[in-house]
Amino acid sequence: MDKIPSFTIDHTLLKRGIYVSRKDVIGDSVVTTFDIRMKEPNREPALHPGTLHTIEHLAATYLRNDPEWKERIVYWGPMGCLTGNYLLLSGDYAPQDIVPLMRRTFRFVSEYEGEVPGAAARDCGNWLLHDLPMARWEAKKFLTEVLDNIGEENMVYPKG
Repeated sequence: MDKIPSFTIDHTLLKRGIYVSRKDVIGDSVVTTFDIRMKEPNREPALHPGTLHTIEHLAATYLRNDPEWKERIVYWGPMGCLTGNYLLLSGDYAPQDIVPLMRRTFRFVSEYEGEVPGAAARDCGNWLLHDLPMARWEAKKFLTEVLDNIGEENMVYPKG
């Protein structure tokens, strides 16, 4: 079997950031898949599942309510490797196009107080697996260390 493209990226060189993972043409529309990489793979601890689950709930809720982008949000969800999230958008975009949106999203998560949306047995398949304090901490870390000072090295996959 051929390796899928995301497994051909040299993860030993990958930095935290926003990357275009793929673009798919469906009919006459483009869907852009973004790699929202919060952790350097294999060089720092991955996100705890409860932390990532809470980030998923908060970010998905925020994005699907954002007045500018909500109609273009296809999906937000965690990576299996626990180092970030995937964001799928209807349209043909580059990382630079969504930096302001990601800043707003991670600011929202970092400042969120209250009950996590959808974190109830009726609404979620694993409602006990949430960690709001760590989700806030990790979101703030990503916002201040990466998104607020993002450069090309955080938006173009490494050659390797």
